[in-house]
Amino acid sequence: MAAPQDTLIEISNLKFSYNTLEVLKGLDLAVPRGKVVAILGASGCGKTTLLRLIGGQLRPAAGHVKVEGQIVHELDTNALYEMRRKMGMMFQQGGLFTDLSTFENIAFPMRERTDLPDELIHDMVLMKLHSVGLRGAHPLMPSELSGGMARRVALARAIAIDPLLIMYDEPFSGLDPISLTQIGNLIRGLNDALGVTSIVVTYDVAESLKVVDYAYFISDGQVVAQGTPDEIRASTDPFVRQFVDGLADGPVAFHMPGRPLAEDLGFAA
Repeated sequence: MAAPQDTLIEISNLKFSYNTLEVLKGLDLAVPRGKVVAILGASGCGKTTLLRLIGGQLRPAAGHVKVEGQIVHELDTNALYEMRRKMGMMFQQGGLFTDLSTFENIAFPMRERTDLPDELIHDMVLMKLHSVGLRGAHPLMPSELSGGMARRVALARAIAIDPLLIMYDEPFSGLDPISLTQIGNLIRGLNDALGVTSIVVTYDVAESLKVVDYAYFISDGQVVAQGTPDEIRASTDPFVRQFVDGLADGPVAFHMPGRPLAEDLGFAA
């Protein structure tokens, strides 16, 4: 999809297991600089695991993740910390600190990762909140925010120190239609305005295709389809059609593989 010099993240033959459960089975994909890329797939297919491998929270069993040409799992602690300074993360449930105000949630990464004076941090926090439409909410506690507002605050915190890469873990889940549109527009708008690279991990095909430049579909630990939004919409691939059209029957099974029910219940002959 992208020439090597334009690739921010390169993932090659990536394998990872939780004990005996194989999650990723030789994953290959690339994320170009300055683009919004979606990682799509059913719940439990390894999307969040992939983000953790990119951020160095997990180590692969085989293969590698390269960020700016560096293999993440080979970095020492200091080098990994420096790389993480270039990353912003919007967690699946927002992940706001419940005992800190909205203002202090945004200020936290600035205080932790920079030596900026309080006066400048104050102005930067208000600017970040203004970019997501919540400057007036800066004194509120997380418990006083609606679900959509909390997501926007989490987004403001993800861009607090102008990262090179922003990762969004299920940014569309649990939102009303208005908030859904707002979050999608913010992801696209902030990516273009800041010139960053964004990875959107989601199972919401319809919303993601409105804002991304490219999409990968993951199933059974591997990339099974990929393309631009127009290519995905026009695809006749059964896996893609099942997701785009929300079909119950298709390559993605509802039941996790296991022994026959009768055998588990002790009724087998």
